[in-house]
Amino acid sequence: MAILVTGGAGYIGSHTVVELLNTGKEVVIIDDFSNSKQEVLNAIREITKKDFKFYEINYLNREALEKVFEENKIEAVMNFAGFKAVGESIKKPIEYYTNNVSGALVLLDTMRKYGVKTFVFSSSATVYGDPEKIPITEECKTGETTNPYGTSKLFIEQILKDLYVSDNSWNICILRYFNPVGAHESGLIGEEPQGIPNNLMPYVVRVAAGTLKELSVFGNDYNTPDGTGVRDYIHVVDLAKGHIKALEKLEREQKGLYIYNLGTGNGYSVLDMVKAFEKTTGKSVAYKITERRQGDIATCYADPTKAKQELGWEAKLGIEEMCRDSWNYIERHK
Repeated sequence: MAILVTGGAGYIGSHTVVELLNTGKEVVIIDDFSNSKQEVLNAIREITKKDFKFYEINYLNREALEKVFEENKIEAVMNFAGFKAVGESIKKPIEYYTNNVSGALVLLDTMRKYGVKTFVFSSSATVYGDPEKIPITEECKTGETTNPYGTSKLFIEQILKDLYVSDNSWNICILRYFNPVGAHESGLIGEEPQGIPNNLMPYVVRVAAGTLKELSVFGNDYNTPDGTGVRDYIHVVDLAKGHIKALEKLEREQKGLYIYNLGTGNGYSVLDMVKAFEKTTGKSVAYKITERRQGDIATCYADPTKAKQELGWEAKLGIEEMCRDSWNYIERHK
């Protein structure tokens, strides 16, 4: 029996595949390389010394997706196949809703057809919108999202809740990520955005490496200690391990719908991250303050207590490891 990982060549998907293979799971990956690269697959093999099946398809292609289910004994699905750039989603809402929401519907319908009802969903803290309180617990209200990316995640969460109400033999875990950064300690896999990066750390490391001129800091007039946006940055390896814990819970419980925040519980500003990167690596990062970015909020960090209590999971890697591993990945791939 295998775990199907959609978007398994992507940033978070690839790190989760490594953890799945390391725990002895059989893995089937699908990816269309719209925001990932083929060489990641060989890097996963090199890290784990294990193999897996791979299909180059888009999960919107029902016929191709059904072939995957026909040819493999799938026991559970982890869905990472989503577009994920906040700014881009504001410019391309139709593309985001089509890929993220319609793709999820095709995937869930195909799972239903083949009797596969265990599902781990890659959601986001953006579903909380501008949060009503900090730190954010799972009980905080969702909605009033500030961008189509976050709204697409919110829609899929609602679909999953409705699906569970209609048939409570489903076994679903929704993981609300905060801000994933870092890379595998080997430096073989990491965040490799197509084109200009949208996220902070890939931009920082490319400025430090000289491939980009300077970092734009979007706004320094937020109500935060230094005026720049505060986020809960979590090491991608910690995040990947959270998925293993989620899958283990679903295997224990057999049915239910569970929601967890995956974050560290610490908030760092943009300038905190720049300074920490400079201190850890000895590299300087040129930056300029620019206008606030549409869709951004001032402060967002997690209360991860529930994940610790119910999954036995907590983030172990700190800001230094996040910076060190991000830089190590760039150094290896110059």
